[in-house]
Amino acid sequence: MKTETLVPWDDNVDQLELFGSGNTNFNYIQSRFNVLISLREGSIKITGEEKDVLYAAESLSRIIQSLKRGDTVDLQRLGYICDLVNEGKYPEYNFNKEICYTTRGRLIKSKTLGQFKYVEAMQNNDITFCIGPAGTGKTYLAMAMAIKAFKANEVSRIVLVRPAVEAGERLGFLPGDLKDKVDPYLRPLYDALYDILGAENCERHMARGAIEIAPLAYMRGRTLDSSFIILDEAQNTTYEQMKMFLTRLGFGSKAVITGDITQIDLAQGKESGLIGINKILKDIDSIAFVYLSQADVVRNAIVQRIIKAYEEYKQ
Repeated sequence: MKTETLVPWDDNVDQLELFGSGNTNFNYIQSRFNVLISLREGSIKITGEEKDVLYAAESLSRIIQSLKRGDTVDLQRLGYICDLVNEGKYPEYNFNKEICYTTRGRLIKSKTLGQFKYVEAMQNNDITFCIGPAGTGKTYLAMAMAIKAFKANEVSRIVLVRPAVEAGERLGFLPGDLKDKVDPYLRPLYDALYDILGAENCERHMARGAIEIAPLAYMRGRTLDSSFIILDEAQNTTYEQMKMFLTRLGFGSKAVITGDITQIDLAQGKESGLIGINKILKDIDSIAFVYLSQADVVRNAIVQRIIKAYEEYKQ
């Protein structure tokens, strides 16, 4: 049965942001929910089947709320909001959790429900495992939380760790000293660090040892007190290496372990230390496991489609 409803439109909301360039946002909602959208003075009229109108109206209301908070809404973000509404998973609270600002003044915050749960887990636990595909913000959000804790004097040091495993290639002999040899493996950590903290600040903190970036092998035998430790690309740790890393945690420290179990680069026959770790540690308090999916990808929208295509092909 055809019905219609009106969604109040706040004049304080930017018209271009709400409609989208060339009405792309409205066109997307019309196509997604099979409804007709038109403008009335001070409101947006939605016409269609009752259930479709309900979902479209709820999606538009959420978009308006998001814009009022100062968020931007592109097609990827719009699609995510509509997905949550359609699946009945849209939370009553604001899941755009603010973390910190970059040196250029850009606000870093969670952009999806999965990212929100990830940030909450890092706040409330000593050890957090985050497993998910590329582009879901696993490393970047962990880095932001580490810098936030460091600036608030909750920790005195940030330690960034990565296994030095080649991604399906043989790079051969690398010239230079130890730093020159391992830096290519650690470059993604530098990139995130420089983006959030600024290159000059990073170099200064690294020079005095407050920020350390090291290959996983250099963690053996150490105890890290008052530190925020991030183990990135943890799918490329062995069972023994994962155990070694987890037992480095000292007093007043937090650890975040990130990885994508669909991109393991270990030699054939080597078992990833990230697979099955939830079964080993499931009964220990203050350890959290967060699983992100292609719905949490915040890169170019095509990345979501690529990940989904690979998952479907594998199945």
